Amino acid sequence: MLEGIEFLNKGWFWLLLLLPLAIVWYLFTVKKQTAELKISSLKGFKITTSWLARLKPVLFVLRLLALGLLITALARPRTVDVSSKTKTTRGIDIVMAIDVSASMLAKDLLPNRLEALKKVAGEFIQGRPNDRIGLVEYAGESFTKTPITSDKSIVLRSLRDIKYNTIIDGGTAIGMGLATSVNRLKDSKAKSKVIILLTDGVNNSGFIDPKIASELALEYGIKTYTIGLGTNGMALSPIAIKSNGSFQYGRVQVEIDEDLLKEIADVTGGKYFRATNNKKLAEIYGEINKLEKTEVEEFKFYNYEEKYRPLVILAALLLLLEFIMRNTIFRSFV
Repeated sequence: MLEGIEFLNKGWFWLLLLLPLAIVWYLFTVKKQTAELKISSLKGFKITTSWLARLKPVLFVLRLLALGLLITALARPRTVDVSSKTKTTRGIDIVMAIDVSASMLAKDLLPNRLEALKKVAGEFIQGRPNDRIGLVEYAGESFTKTPITSDKSIVLRSLRDIKYNTIIDGGTAIGMGLATSVNRLKDSKAKSKVIILLTDGVNNSGFIDPKIASELALEYGIKTYTIGLGTNGMALSPIAIKSNGSFQYGRVQVEIDEDLLKEIADVTGGKYFRATNNKKLAEIYGEINKLEKTEVEEFKFYNYEEKYRPLVILAALLLLLEFIMRNTIFRSFV
């Protein structure tokens, strides 16, 4: 019954302690409220009992109920209807440029670099409900896997479909991957534009210099976070293809052009990270998630409906009823 009701002035409820005191007082004084006549004997009188006399305590009960209702009314009961409206005031457009060269199948991250990246990147995408995200694949050349979109199901499905293939030329064209990402974002009207570029190697392919691509990103106001993926030292990596089409693995020195990745990040106002294991990779995406926050403004509307008026009216009716009964049917007994 009281669900959804709040009391603005709860301190008034302390007055309810007066009600038990009033009951105790009434029990002690009830006999004194009735006139008494002492006689030596009732012989010769016809004894009858009046039901009105037995109902006399109703007057006290009515007054007690009225007092309780008035105290509750003073506590200002009211219902609160809260409605909220969320407004995204600063959207971010993000392109994730992912290296899909054969070296991304190295097993220094579990089960391999590419699958570890896809898992962490998927969690990152799901944690950005108010942003638009696109995907770019690159190896020896680059192409757009998914244009920037707010439909996360499409992006996640495309991310799951990313795998190493022989359609893209071999090598690592960092400049091409960055340039393609810039091309996807240059016409964006978003307040903030971000590229997350990940690679596990050095720029050894493509016809666009990474430094030129980073200058293009700067010109269009696109911040670039770069991630070098791979352990320090040697890693179990693909070194040849067997006759059955599977890879032959061997220990290969991990080479990442960290100086280039740092320069790209510095020029565009981003930051460089190095992921040497699965945990570190997850931490990096978590840090980027914190650095690039979408400003969401929430408006809450409160509609208050006062509930004390019916209590006051009911208390007044009870007092009126008590007054009428006291001065009519109970007049002879009061």
